[in-house]
Amino acid sequence: MAVDALTDVSGLRVGHATRTGDGWLTGTTVVLAPEGGAVAAVDVRGGGPGTKETDALDPRNLVQRVEAVVLTGGSAYGLDSASGVMAWLEERRRGVRVGPEPSHVVPVVPAACVFDLGRGGDFRARPDASTGRAAVEAAACTELGTPVQTGSVGAGTGAVVGGIKGGVGTASALLDSGVTVAALVVANAAGSAVDPLTGVLYGQFFEGRAAYPSAAVHDAAQRRLAESAAKNTQNAPAPLNTTLAVVATDAGLTRAQAQKLAGTAHDGIARAVRPVHLLNDGDTVFALATGDRALATGNPLALNEILAAGADMVTRAIVRAVLSAESVEGPGGGYPSYRQLYGS
Repeated sequence: MAVDALTDVSGLRVGHATRTGDGWLTGTTVVLAPEGGAVAAVDVRGGGPGTKETDALDPRNLVQRVEAVVLTGGSAYGLDSASGVMAWLEERRRGVRVGPEPSHVVPVVPAACVFDLGRGGDFRARPDASTGRAAVEAAACTELGTPVQTGSVGAGTGAVVGGIKGGVGTASALLDSGVTVAALVVANAAGSAVDPLTGVLYGQFFEGRAAYPSAAVHDAAQRRLAESAAKNTQNAPAPLNTTLAVVATDAGLTRAQAQKLAGTAHDGIARAVRPVHLLNDGDTVFALATGDRALATGNPLALNEILAAGADMVTRAIVRAVLSAESVEGPGGGYPSYRQLYGS
């Protein structure tokens, strides 16, 4: 049974490691591929990305499949969480074989980070290798098809979108062809997810289910956001942010096709957040293809429905991330949730 999540793509598992309290407000999320890996690609559009092993995903390069993708808080420091995932994979002999023994492997673990430094109060409280290991272990112990926890968890723990609390979101769709396309996002943008004129989430316009709050509710929400922003400016770091996404399908894609999917999925971010891809964003989209369903070889345009669905799922996932996030008030600043501001 579908759960409207990235885990609807057969073989994929998701695990979170979350750290809060005592100066912490951060975490790591791992997408674990089936053993043997998945075809992978990446497209980076933000002007301030923090990534690891993304060059290995270039279709011109050697690596064909990856075993896991890491999304993490902690800015560039948090990329150390990928080391914990690599160690876990090496122990299970999962990775690129580089020697005569089965244990001679190098796990290629692409990773990308969001900026959340200091949002819990301690600038030095950020994910490390142990956080990454905890997240991949959490993924490994889940059953296939398990619902994915959303909101202020994992890499979305300290996420903020335009002054309101961001987080993790996910969505999936079963296409008429029988192919599944899904997305998981970490919404943490310098831009806003909320239309300033109406209070409606931008992504809801594209979903066709925008519900307009009353003028009184919207005015009160805007005043609360302005008050929070004024307080945060006094003690919070600059808004160096990023939206991350993993878009996945069970279709059999080439590495070049997967890279096209990662690129067009950025349209989903642009629908849900304005503005996007700024110099202080690091917007990065990974694509994974497990290859359980063959793409129609006789139709050169068969990829189109997957490309369109990928962008749609990213938009839906960002909406879910914002709606499921919880307010935060602490030494690193106050970030009200959308639901606290506008209700359900």
